[in-house]
Amino acid sequence: MRRFRYVIADVFTDEPLAGNQLAVFTDARDLSEVDMQAIAREMNLSETVFVLPATAADADVRIRIFTPAVELPFAGHPTLGSAFVLGAPLQKIVIRLETGAGIVPVTLEREGAKIVFGRMEQPVPRWETVQDPGPILAALGVEASGLPVVRYDLGPGHVYVALDSPEAVQKLSPDIAGLAAATPDGVNCFAHVEGNRWKTRMFAPNHGVNEDPATGSAAGPLAIQLARHGRIPFGEQIEISQGAEINRPSTLYATVEGEGDRIDRVEVGGSAVTVARGELGF
Repeated sequence: MRRFRYVIADVFTDEPLAGNQLAVFTDARDLSEVDMQAIAREMNLSETVFVLPATAADADVRIRIFTPAVELPFAGHPTLGSAFVLGAPLQKIVIRLETGAGIVPVTLEREGAKIVFGRMEQPVPRWETVQDPGPILAALGVEASGLPVVRYDLGPGHVYVALDSPEAVQKLSPDIAGLAAATPDGVNCFAHVEGNRWKTRMFAPNHGVNEDPATGSAAGPLAIQLARHGRIPFGEQIEISQGAEINRPSTLYATVEGEGDRIDRVEVGGSAVTVARGELGF
């Protein structure tokens, strides 16, 4: 029987048993792609990460990211969570993670020996307006979006629907099968709370995740969507709350620098805590 060690971390929270769960298999050299997908189904978390030696000279390690259904070239909470898990033994201030979407640097902040916060520089996404958002809106059970419905692609694709209030976001009860038929992407519904605070929910049935507790890959494009449409100034950090409706409250931070449709830098940050260690054998 082969045995593989893993760490469970809760990401985008500083409290155990909240945030978005992540499994990190710290040495996946003897696992095939088929093994990785089967293990991700077995773990049944939003994502599972497998750590491999880097192939790029300027990366520290390579990570492969799997949902229960598919492999993703990039995802936010697996990247940040992996940085927390690997940052301590590697003794890095900046850890450079090789993903399917390129190298993502994560800057780690410490209090003594403890890593307490991380900031990742995300890939700048491509985007396009969704020409017929009707099926998406119908599956969500909403009449309209307060901003153009735009699809952003940074590895995973995300579609953004603006609602009038955080209460409207909270009350959503989408037709999951309808969403799966309407778009292969994650659907992000958001509303302004107050100040720099925003509330989101994200549904991605075609990724094997009906609702995600915290979506780091969607936080950066949300900041871009808001800045491009004049809802926030470029350079302002926003605070995003997500996951309360599925009892996994999460907090994400995002900043975008640029002007108009020129995006210079996208940064997403948050905390993470290790909650379990184990060994899988098969």
